[in-house]
Amino acid sequence: MMEDFDLILSNAHIIDPEQGINEMKDIAFRNGKIAALENGIPRSKEVQVKNLSGSIVTPGLIDMHTHVYWGGTSIGIDADSYSNSSAISTLVDTGSVGPGNFYGFKKHVIEKSRARILIYLHVSHAGIFAFSDKVMFGESEEMRLMDPETAIEVANANKDIIVGIKVRLGKWTSGSNGIRPLEVALKVGGACNLPIMVHIDEPPPTYSEVVKSLRPGDILTHCFRGFLNSPLDKTGKIMPEVLLARSRGVYFDIGHGSKSFSFDIARKMLAQNFYPDTISSDIHRLCIDGPVYNQVTTLSKFYNLGMPLVEVIRSSTQNAANILGRSSLGNLKIGSEGDVSILKIKKGSFDYVDSTESRIIGDKKICAEAMVINGEWIKKT
Repeated sequence: MMEDFDLILSNAHIIDPEQGINEMKDIAFRNGKIAALENGIPRSKEVQVKNLSGSIVTPGLIDMHTHVYWGGTSIGIDADSYSNSSAISTLVDTGSVGPGNFYGFKKHVIEKSRARILIYLHVSHAGIFAFSDKVMFGESEEMRLMDPETAIEVANANKDIIVGIKVRLGKWTSGSNGIRPLEVALKVGGACNLPIMVHIDEPPPTYSEVVKSLRPGDILTHCFRGFLNSPLDKTGKIMPEVLLARSRGVYFDIGHGSKSFSFDIARKMLAQNFYPDTISSDIHRLCIDGPVYNQVTTLSKFYNLGMPLVEVIRSSTQNAANILGRSSLGNLKIGSEGDVSILKIKKGSFDYVDSTESRIIGDKKICAEAMVINGEWIKKT
C-alpha cells in the first residue's frame, strides 16, 4: 500500500552518524516528522519530490554557539538569514541574553524564527550587552551584574528553550575577577540541574584552572584557541587536566569566533586524536564577514585539516543533540523532527583563515544548498 507523504527527497547520499548510515537512500516526511528512510520509497502523484542526485543529506545541522538576538544586542545577527545561509535547522544562542532581557529575546526572535533556537542563559543580568567595534566591556568584570537568583527563576520556568547557563571568563571578559563568575554559574547550574558553557579568552584564569572546575556535561567553548590559554603544554602535548576533564564527561566546543580558533592548535590536537565534541561558529556581527562567515565554512576547515567527513557531520548533529539532551534532533530516525540539511562538496582551491590570521589552502569546501525544517523544504536564497 502506497503511504501518503508530504515530501520525499530522492537519490541523495545520506550521512547519519548516529545510525551508521553513509549511503544512497530516499527520505520521506509527514506531519513535520521523518516518516521513512529507505531505498525507492513509493510516491503518489501529489507528493512533493526533490531529486537530490549529487547532494549529501544529513540530519539538520546544529550550530552550538551563535549570537542571534538581532537588534537586542550589539553582536546579534539575524537568525533566519544565518540559518538559511548555512542550512542550519537549530541555532544555540550562548549568552547573548541574561535573566534581565531573556523574555525580549523569546518574544521578538525565538517565537518568530523559522529555525529552532535554544539558549544558554547568561548568569550576568543582561548577558553580553557591550560588545561591538566601538565599545568592549566584559560583563563578568562587574560582579554586581551577576544575577543568580533571577537566572534560576528564569531557567527553571523556561526549560523548553533554556538548555544551560553561560559565563565568560578571561582578561577581556572577567578582568581581575578571574574565576569568581564561574563559581556563580556553577551554583546556578546546580540549582537548575543544567550544564554550563564557559567562554575562555586570555588569562586570568588559565585554561587549566577552568577545566579543573567543570563537571560532567559542562562545556568549554573556544577549546582550540591559540596563545595565550591553549590546551597544550610547553612541549606541544595536551595538558593532563584537559584529558582528565574529557574522561569525566566535560565537553569541548570549538566556538570559532573572531579571536578564538587556531589552525596550529587544531592540527596538534587532531594529531593527538583529540577531536572536538562539537564544531561551532560563534557567529556574531564582528565575524560574520570573516574569518567565520558561517557554519559550513567552519566545518570545511576541519574537513581540510584531515577530520573525516562523517566525524565533521557528527560534531554538528549527533554530538550536539546529545549534549543538548534533544534525542529527536541530530538523527534521521523515524519519528524524529523533520529537519535535514542538504549539502554539496565542491572541489578546487579554497582559502581559509583562522582567528590568528593564519591561512590554509584547502582542496574541498562543504556548501549549503537547502534544508528541511519541520518537514518543509527551504531553498537557500
